[in-house]
Amino acid sequence: MSPLRFTLAAAAALLMSLAGCAQESGPTLAAPDAWAQAQAGQLTLVDIRRPDEWKQTGVAQGALEVNMAHPQGESGFVRQLEAELGGDKSAPIALICRTGNRTTHMQKVLQEAGFTRVFNIREGMVGSDAGPGWRERGLPIEACKTC
Repeated sequence: MSPLRFTLAAAAALLMSLAGCAQESGPTLAAPDAWAQAQAGQLTLVDIRRPDEWKQTGVAQGALEVNMAHPQGESGFVRQLEAELGGDKSAPIALICRTGNRTTHMQKVLQEAGFTRVFNIREGMVGSDAGPGWRERGLPIEACKTC
């Protein structure tokens, strides 16, 4: 292998490993596992999408509806979620959005704010490379409660 090819291959491998690290910010759950744990009272589901998205697809049954696009930014979102959880930052929660991109970001934001048990449902409501999604799996959905 030529030195140039070796350098390019090494650079590609490094970029792929960095991308993998960037995607994961903490523990993840498949949608059925999150649903089972929520039903067992072991965690709280939190849908972080916007109200128009909740109207479009419905919300995972029993999930808190806490819009991450809070008027006071990320700090407002964090305060609202903390209030919804009665101030308990150690309460286990599982975040869900459309495809898992926003939950990955907000999981990190919440961890930095002191939340200690934040899970990411990476496949989201409609599916992603992490899985088919809440809806496709036929998991229970309800109409938006706050729309």
